[in-house]
Amino acid sequence: MSLPEPRLRPREASVLVVGDIMTDIIVRPEGPLVRGSDRRAAIRSLPGGSGANQAAWLAHFGVKTRFAGRVGAADAGWFRDHLGCHGVDAVLAADRMRQSGTLISLVDPDGERSFLTDRGANDGLSLEDLPDRLLDGVGLLHVSGYALFTPGPRAAVLDLMRRAREKELVVTVDPASVSFLHEVGPNAFLDWTRGAAICFPNETEAAALTGAHQPRHQREALLQSYDAVVIKRGAGGAEYCAAGVEPLIAPAPSVACIDSTGAGDAFLAGFLSGVCDGADVAVCLDRGNRAGAAATTHVGGQPAR
Repeated sequence: MSLPEPRLRPREASVLVVGDIMTDIIVRPEGPLVRGSDRRAAIRSLPGGSGANQAAWLAHFGVKTRFAGRVGAADAGWFRDHLGCHGVDAVLAADRMRQSGTLISLVDPDGERSFLTDRGANDGLSLEDLPDRLLDGVGLLHVSGYALFTPGPRAAVLDLMRRAREKELVVTVDPASVSFLHEVGPNAFLDWTRGAAICFPNETEAAALTGAHQPRHQREALLQSYDAVVIKRGAGGAEYCAAGVEPLIAPAPSVACIDSTGAGDAFLAGFLSGVCDGADVAVCLDRGNRAGAAATTHVGGQPAR
């Protein structure tokens, strides 16, 4: 199955990712937390943030990638150098009032995670941080949903999405967080992102956005807002759907999961790398599934280096 023309195929095989960039503190306790006392744990501090993860994985797959975000001024050079080592052109605004965002990820023995998030400088992203030049030489704009959950960044990112559409760029979006979706309201998110070429929810986000639990009903509802939808279903694989074609479902590889941080980001990058290469849907899904599975075999949300 080929991707529909022309909305889903970028003119240029290059991507601008706009979203969050964080320091991830990943905590893997040896057992259940003991309220009021200690529990031994393995703790690592790594660069993260959904948008930055996606950019790093895209570059890992050979896609020319630019990332735009906002960090604390003291960390701007370090984050820029780190993403540069992954091959990402990082355009980072330096915030002199806020510290860089920080996320604490508590990882269960089966690899599932729970998050505590301080968005920090991410919440200061502004229109001035997203000038037109970011779109130069870009064929696809991808927006991480985390950039839409706070009013200031949302206004800036929605304006950038408008400008990208005026330039006839492909625009894609992922919802990013089911808890934040419930906080702002699923209908609001759909209104903000309606008309995007592809939306990439996971299965809980698809349920939240549609109020439906049957895959067929989720697909039908989401295609009222987007040209195509890719639903990530974890170990159940992923499915692609677009109007007028039969859904395509691809199984996920079986791997020993250590940490699922960034698995959805890796999947998205794998899929979009196929889109940029002009691959058909089956190849895009396979790349995404393999990337997502590989991401769970090491600690952290970005490619191992």
